[in-house]
Amino acid sequence: MPITDQQPAAHPFLRRMYEDRYYPDHVVDRGKEILLRLCERIEADRPADVTALYALTHAATEEFNALEDDFDAAGSEIETVAREVIGEDFWFVAQAYGFPDADPEELIATRDW
Repeated sequence: MPITDQQPAAHPFLRRMYEDRYYPDHVVDRGKEILLRLCERIEADRPADVTALYALTHAATEEFNALEDDFDAAGSEIETVAREVIGEDFWFVAQAYGFPDADPEELIATRDW
């Protein structure tokens, strides 16, 4: 299902990671796909409240957890800059879909990076 909301559809997800050679594009691409799938899930499921949103963002965060091995294999890792960029994009998604009171830390609470 393609994203219909124009704000997330046009957003340059993980831009700063793409701009930094430390992060391999092919792995960052997979991270971007996770965020795009999150947007698709939000549009399809229309979470009724922030708790329902957290269920979706936690599942997406688990997908990012699984990417850690791919970053490691490529000589990279999800470190301080990456954590910040990923967290900011989760926050962007929450804001774009009408959850201004979402806690930025809770959005990615299941992270292990």
